[in-house]
Amino acid sequence: MAIFSKPIRLPDLIKAQRRPLVLAALVLLLLRSRLASLGKESIDVVASNLKGKETTKKLSPEENLKVLQKIYEEDLTDKDAKVLLVPYRDRVTKVPIKPISPEKLENDKSHFPLLPPSAQNKPNIDLSFLKQLRAILLRIVLPPSSWDGKGKSPLWRSKEVGILTLHSAFLVLRTVLSILVARLDGRIVRDLVKADGKGFLRGLGLWFVLAIPSTYTNSMIRHLQSILSLSLRTRLSRYVNDLYLSSYPDLRYYRVASDGASSENDDPNKPPGSALDGVEQYITSDVESWTTAIAGLYGNLLKPSLDMLLFTSQLSRSLGARGTALLFLNYYGTVAILRAVTPAFGRLASVEAKLEGEYRRERDILTKAYMRLIKHVNSIYKIRIAYEWTEDYVIKYLWSAAGYALIAVPILFTRTKRSLGIQTSPGDAAREKAGRDDAVAGRTETYISNRRLLLSLADAGGRMMYAYKDLLELAGLTTRIYTLVSTLHQLPPLETPEISLGQDVSRDADAIILQNVDVRVPGATEENGIQEMDLVSDLSLTIRPGEHLMITGSNGVGKTAVARVLAGLWPAFGDNAAIHRPLETFDEENGNGDGRPRQTLFVVPQRSYMVTGSLLENIIYPDTYNDFVKTGRSEDELQEILESVFLGYLKEREGGWATRKEWRDVLSGGEKQRLGTSRT
Repeated sequence: MAIFSKPIRLPDLIKAQRRPLVLAALVLLLLRSRLASLGKESIDVVASNLKGKETTKKLSPEENLKVLQKIYEEDLTDKDAKVLLVPYRDRVTKVPIKPISPEKLENDKSHFPLLPPSAQNKPNIDLSFLKQLRAILLRIVLPPSSWDGKGKSPLWRSKEVGILTLHSAFLVLRTVLSILVARLDGRIVRDLVKADGKGFLRGLGLWFVLAIPSTYTNSMIRHLQSILSLSLRTRLSRYVNDLYLSSYPDLRYYRVASDGASSENDDPNKPPGSALDGVEQYITSDVESWTTAIAGLYGNLLKPSLDMLLFTSQLSRSLGARGTALLFLNYYGTVAILRAVTPAFGRLASVEAKLEGEYRRERDILTKAYMRLIKHVNSIYKIRIAYEWTEDYVIKYLWSAAGYALIAVPILFTRTKRSLGIQTSPGDAAREKAGRDDAVAGRTETYISNRRLLLSLADAGGRMMYAYKDLLELAGLTTRIYTLVSTLHQLPPLETPEISLGQDVSRDADAIILQNVDVRVPGATEENGIQEMDLVSDLSLTIRPGEHLMITGSNGVGKTAVARVLAGLWPAFGDNAAIHRPLETFDEENGNGDGRPRQTLFVVPQRSYMVTGSLLENIIYPDTYNDFVKTGRSEDELQEILESVFLGYLKEREGGWATRKEWRDVLSGGEKQRLGTSRT
């Protein structure tokens, strides 16, 4: 039992771990003070974000069907906001949705000028990338102030700042815990070499104690990164959707692919709108990829940077000036090698996202688009082979060799070699042997601690190198998101001169009037395969309430084009072109209105679109269920409408108004057309 005879030097253990413990205490104090400065409301926002939104009690099947029909509620505190009802597991979660104000969109327009084609095609980490990233971060996802329904709320009170604060605190705590683990690892091995059983058991107990906060910290870092990504994605998605789904006279959702937006730096031969081919890829996949990348990059840069700073500080006490200089020389050599062999990951990521968009859109040429995507992805894999081989060799093996060399510095050069001397007595011999044992144990402790710190330092350096590659890919995604937002912002609204009704105000206020209108396809150029020509020239007509007009002609002469001009989907061309549409309200004294098209003016398309929802929602489209309830209409009136278009059997056949099906597959072609007519 001699192994348990050595006493535990508890003061030395506490002294060796005092600085890391002080750092951990400072982190906790800073975290506590930062959370206190956020204010009660901000903490409540963060807590609600981590726990979820307001959830109601368990619902019955009938209540579930009603929620599915209702979809949203009116926000009593903000007339423009809605409260989205999200059913899940017989419960409903209420999520407030506040639209971006037109004033905010107009103010942001100047911050998103169009990029020249060279910047779109070759994204890189340069000044242009920093400007794009700054515009997206400070104007959309992390604005200096935002509207919360009660007024402007400063940035520091937003939930994103609260999440970032918690995330940063856990990243710092993870680094401090790594230093404690490294010191404890060396002390455990030292006690093994010295055959100090009690010290070994004491160290093992502390090891398990440290495992508890370490495990919790690692889980919280991953969880907060996911929460941050989701929060940024929510802000960016709502902004892009409000900008994209704009009403008349912008109609960006309809015009962006045909009209496009122009810049003075654009290629004059470039077809308008070609920068946003596959806009659904931008709005869905690219937004998700960008927010995931930016949330991951924050941790991948902050944590390794902090690790390198603190680990280097700890190692410099053992390595001395010579070892520290060699360590920084190793940093410089690693960065130089990897920068020399790094491919253009930003451009490759941008092209991959574009090809994925083409693959999603071009269903009719699925095989061709898929092969192009696979060919490009395979080329990326081939490029990565040489790069990742060099990267692994430099980071894993070269850094390991450098680490062993650096560990040897304090042992071979900076420690005083002990002389064995001549033993004069048994007591002197015992003391000399004990001194040699302590020296061996001390060197072993230093080696193990430094080795653990160097391994952590190598891991931090490796993540910094990987972060550079992630930064290049982020540059490509940032360029695509910026291109989407800037193109939507710079798309000019439809400007069609309104007709002055003069003396015929009372007679023609509700009339549809076209004067000297040339109808042509917007954005038609030879480059995009559409001949620039007038479908209808110098068209003038007047349709008053109660009158009917039939336009006939062969295919392709412009019948549907005239309806698109009337609906405001296409601009009216012509030097003296002017249009008057029925307005929501009309001022007979001044002869003008508020500029809003009357809700009773509908354009029924040739193709009947079936919405995802119930049978009732397909009939009342484009109104929602809430709009239907406000009108005071009944389901019996809907049945009469179906009878008038010879679809009276539909409710009974499909199982009721609340039945939800894939209606484009259920209904025949004739039933779709008659259902579309019933909406008028």
